[in-house]
Amino acid sequence: MAPMSSDPDPFRDAPLFRELQRVMASSTGPVNWELARQVGIANAAEAGEDPAVPEMQGGLFEDAVRLAELHVTKLTGLEPPGDLAQVRVVRRAEWVSASTEGLRGLLETSAGQIAAALERATRDQMPEEAQGMGGLMTQLSPLLMGTQVGSVLGFLAQRVLGQFDVAVPRSGPPVMLFVWSNIAAFERDWTLDPTDLRTLIALHEVAHRFEFARPWSEPRLRELLEDFGATLRIDVEGMQARLSSLDASDPDSLRALMDGEEGLFGTELDDEQRLKLARIQAFMAAAEGYADHVMHAIGRELLPSYARIDEALRRYREEDASDPVFERLLGVEMKRERYEAGRAFCDEVVEQTDEATLARMWESAEAMPSLPEVDEPVLWLARTV
Repeated sequence: MAPMSSDPDPFRDAPLFRELQRVMASSTGPVNWELARQVGIANAAEAGEDPAVPEMQGGLFEDAVRLAELHVTKLTGLEPPGDLAQVRVVRRAEWVSASTEGLRGLLETSAGQIAAALERATRDQMPEEAQGMGGLMTQLSPLLMGTQVGSVLGFLAQRVLGQFDVAVPRSGPPVMLFVWSNIAAFERDWTLDPTDLRTLIALHEVAHRFEFARPWSEPRLRELLEDFGATLRIDVEGMQARLSSLDASDPDSLRALMDGEEGLFGTELDDEQRLKLARIQAFMAAAEGYADHVMHAIGRELLPSYARIDEALRRYREEDASDPVFERLLGVEMKRERYEAGRAFCDEVVEQTDEATLARMWESAEAMPSLPEVDEPVLWLARTV
């Protein structure tokens, strides 16, 4: 029998391990973003044909956005953003690449919290003899998070019409993205008027841009996510069980794990965590609800085929029971009913008062409705009017 090697790194010459080390070395934060981009583009390609954008569409969407900006300003009374956003009509792969950049700051905040929670969990919950595996999991965390981020972005790229279908603030230069393949397919499948459809989608995107241009908006969401993540607990036993179910010979096994409701990092919520979660849910419900309210309030008055597009959008959204960005990446449950409650809140406030009163919710973080106020608009009106 050959003597055991004393080489401390016996796998360094194995191609697989060399490649793994190279990819791990490319990550300098809690998410391996290059891996996320590659996984996202690969997943987005599964939607099928993704043709080049016809040159004329750029100008048509530019016109739709500028028209929407005028109408959103008039309806809401919100001050327009101080910078002019570039309008880009893109393919799915371009949307993935842009999203890995624009969402990086926000998702890294939560990914860092998840990594810290994983380190605490493996230290406190794993038996001493398994601590080495916990250390390996900590090292692998950026790769796993990159895979999970990419999986979600690739899934979303198959369906989103604009960038704010993922209704969170973005960092970087001001830009508005419209995903041509998905819009063209949606228009074709429902036999919709192309001009009216472009305008309605632009109204939704512009309303979100006005919201997130408030100087406190992005810091507030980041603060809520940091507060939620600071005391996050990872279910290590559940994570181990999910990892043990992986079939190394089946590439779809990892994908099935990442596409599950919990993703890889299942979280445990106590009463304090549920309270913090409710604050995030309130922010998201109010933000998406307001954009929906503005889109529909203007669309029904402006667009001849509004009713047909509204019905098509409603059915299209019914397929998305929850928001995978938050549920799979951040452990933040965000059901479609929450967004619908946000729009109902906005509709009710305007019915009881007017658009100017509703727009007060964007004056400051303190003016935003809480989750109980979203469900009972009279509580918010009693506090703010």
